[in-house]
Amino acid sequence: MSAGQAAGEVAVGGAASPALPRVLSALFYGTCSFLIVLVNKALLSAYSFPSPIFLGIGQMAATILILYVSKLNKIVHFPDFDKSIPVKLFPLPLIYVGNHISGLSSTSKLSLPMFTVLRKFTIPLTLLLEVIILGKRYPLSIIVSVFAIILGAFIAAGSDLSFNLEGYTFVLLNDVFTAANGVYTKQKIDPKELGKYGVLFYNACFMVVPTVIISFSTGDFQQATHFQHWTNFLFVFQFILSCLLGFLLMYSTVLCSHYNSALTTTVVGAIKNISIAYIGMLIGGDYIFNMLNFIGLNICMAGGLRYSFLTLRGNSKLVQPGDEENALPESKS
Repeated sequence: MSAGQAAGEVAVGGAASPALPRVLSALFYGTCSFLIVLVNKALLSAYSFPSPIFLGIGQMAATILILYVSKLNKIVHFPDFDKSIPVKLFPLPLIYVGNHISGLSSTSKLSLPMFTVLRKFTIPLTLLLEVIILGKRYPLSIIVSVFAIILGAFIAAGSDLSFNLEGYTFVLLNDVFTAANGVYTKQKIDPKELGKYGVLFYNACFMVVPTVIISFSTGDFQQATHFQHWTNFLFVFQFILSCLLGFLLMYSTVLCSHYNSALTTTVVGAIKNISIAYIGMLIGGDYIFNMLNFIGLNICMAGGLRYSFLTLRGNSKLVQPGDEENALPESKS
């Protein structure tokens, strides 16, 4: 059986899932993703918390603790550790920590609207990786929607008056890691292997120690321990909330990918970003209005909505390699 045929069977199996779990898992992911961006934005910008890597460690620790206690109490089940687990997971742990660090670092360096626009590049990257890794093919209507999203993002980013090269670099790296994380997670959560809980738990276990070492070596850990707001109840509450939301975001991502696909999970993220972008314009306080920037934002959002509509309507059905020649004519009709 070829890789493309295997991917096709996986896709058909996902499409056959009951509608309610698919919708609820997507809503759960969208809500968690929305909330954690707002909480992290408050921590890293409003409180000027200097240690995004330390925050990532807190989220990994929360994931390990919650899943380990749940396993002990037989609430969740995943295999005990053995020497085959690192091989089964690779390269997911590396992608996981890269996604964590780049995401937290980019949140503090960009305004919310520009952050969410540049995050749109996750969609074409996910599509590309699904074609390369899972052997999927998509019709022209989906490709056009993706290019509309990219066009709007370029227009908006090109006129961003608060341009930050470091912030743009981090968020684009975050796009690459997020796309790779979604595609490889879909590939690794086979219940016959580690399952969704095993993937979450061992990912966090493998990467928490290297992340602590990185935090120490860069001075991130020392900055965190000397931070002045640890006696501020509201700050501590939001820090703990971010750690819990970090676990919920990872869990909801795996859940949405399990019932849907990596691409659907990315589309849900795009819908969430629409809400964040416009809220940031109204109440964020860090959006500098510019007509070209605003037009670009709206083109990007319109492309995202069209992409979402086509996906939900079912136009993103897999095209098998043998049907590739018929894909474009069908999508034009």
